[in-house]
Amino acid sequence: MQEHEKLWDPLTPQEVGPLFRSSVFPWWIAGGYAIEHFVGRSLRSHDDIDVLVLRKDSSALRSALSAWDCWAADPPGRLRPWAPGETLPQHVHDVWCRAASDGPWRFQIMLDDGDRDHWRSRRCRCVTKPVSELTWGRADGVPFLVPEVQLFYKAQAPRPKDVLDLQASLPLLSHAQRTWLREAIATAYGQDNAWLRVLDAKPGTAR
Repeated sequence: MQEHEKLWDPLTPQEVGPLFRSSVFPWWIAGGYAIEHFVGRSLRSHDDIDVLVLRKDSSALRSALSAWDCWAADPPGRLRPWAPGETLPQHVHDVWCRAASDGPWRFQIMLDDGDRDHWRSRRCRCVTKPVSELTWGRADGVPFLVPEVQLFYKAQAPRPKDVLDLQASLPLLSHAQRTWLREAIATAYGQDNAWLRVLDAKPGTAR
């Protein structure tokens, strides 16, 4: 069995929190959990859990996870160990983590670009946002990623669960969030992206 085919037993956001609470770098719960935090209710089951960290903080991240067995997706679709002290190549954006080498995967790290002040999408450097605006509230001290950034990533090749997340989020997005999301999708993925039609529809009329 390939490493990436082994079973998942994902932590909850509340279980992830203590792992990073003393970290000096910013981090966010991303993925479906971020959307659920935004809409205020559970939408579906979760096969994994994503934690977003800026690439510039990857060395501090690996030190914080020194007791964990971490594997980098390098190249995408194949996993290999991420050794303590190793600087990951720029093309690596995905790290899987487990407590022991024979145990299930517990959480996934998504590495994204940026500096101290600004996040930049790894898919399009023109898509950016101040780091200070990436957090949509906290629960028990756990920070969650703003929905517009998470939806932006989902828009490239949406799966059924991504469409569900969009449908749940859309009525709650502010005008500013909706505008940012539309501009980000058009810039990164082009004007023919299917989600643009949904975002252009009047609130309450989108299907």
